[in-house]
Amino acid sequence: MTVTTPRGFRAAGVAAGLKAGGAADIALVVNDGPDATVAGVFTANRVKAAPVLWTQQVVRGGVVRAVVLNSGGANACTGPAGFQDTHATAEHTAAALTASSPRRRLGAGEVAVCSTGLIGERLPMQKLLPGVRGAIRELARDGGAAAAEAIMTTDTRPKTTVAKGSGWTVGGMAKGAGMLAPAMATMLCVLTTDAVAGPDTLDAALRAATRVTFDRIDSDGCMSTNDTVLLLASGASGVEPTEAELTATVTAACHDLAQQLIADAEGATKQIAIEVAGAATEDDAVEVGRSIARNNLVKTALFGNDPNWGRILAAVGTTSAAFEPDGVDVAVNGVWVCRGGAAAEDRSKVDLSGRDVTIRVDLHAGGTAATVWTNDLSHAYVHENSAYSS
Repeated sequence: MTVTTPRGFRAAGVAAGLKAGGAADIALVVNDGPDATVAGVFTANRVKAAPVLWTQQVVRGGVVRAVVLNSGGANACTGPAGFQDTHATAEHTAAALTASSPRRRLGAGEVAVCSTGLIGERLPMQKLLPGVRGAIRELARDGGAAAAEAIMTTDTRPKTTVAKGSGWTVGGMAKGAGMLAPAMATMLCVLTTDAVAGPDTLDAALRAATRVTFDRIDSDGCMSTNDTVLLLASGASGVEPTEAELTATVTAACHDLAQQLIADAEGATKQIAIEVAGAATEDDAVEVGRSIARNNLVKTALFGNDPNWGRILAAVGTTSAAFEPDGVDVAVNGVWVCRGGAAAEDRSKVDLSGRDVTIRVDLHAGGTAATVWTNDLSHAYVHENSAYSS
């Protein structure tokens, strides 16, 4: 269940000394082909880390044969020198991979780079580059699990997935446990497939998938500088699915990873699905869901096992969505505590003793629905985030 489950991929994860304590901090994913098509989506933050700026350029070329990822340093807000460090990483990776397999020459423009960790500090290149060489020596068809561990920061566990098509597969790994906010969500994510697909098809499938998965999770309303989701296709299965088939399978993989991210949100004790129905438009439904997800009063109430529907209704009222305040219904874990904008069933009936919480809001303004996922805010969030950055 990793990025190396699809045919045509190898991966590795090693420790290079970027993290204190000696944990793995360099991951490498290599596409052995025969194809090497790629698509990517990136943070909407105007402050973008050097690896994001580099990898955006690489993805526009339509070919990626390797992705090198590091934890232990974001390489964000590091100026021209930080961008040169990213460029040097890509060049070094390409040269070292070519040296390990001279019949297949790689250029720096075929290497994507991703980083995560503390913002504002240069990466220790004297450690990172030897780490890349070490990862190349460890490349293996079963190296996906090690790669997923190497990209963790405050994550408590690695996040991996597999989704099956008809004769082809999508695999994936992701990291993220805080600063999870839409557009995208704060993460590094590499998806792989052995399907045959061109860059345009991959791009359409990935954007459709992220729109309803990673773009719909919101842990704490904070948007990162380093968000990157890449989809690599090796074509090793020889099967070319339709765009609809590819989109459905990529969406399934993204949904699984998105739920793992929210489940591991820093300090969280609740995993919350906010289902907004009866909206005039999808944008309205998403806006309402995000408003509730980002409302600290709602999140702290749920941490305290309090089904405070008034806070939910107040969050709905901050949006520009079409609705009548006296027409909104709210349910928490199946109990309709608010009908027509006023108290309904006894809120003491709501059971919040478990981890999973579902908030359902019916705007009665149309026929469109959307779901946004979030978590509560506990005392542990402040402690965990004191060491987090991107």
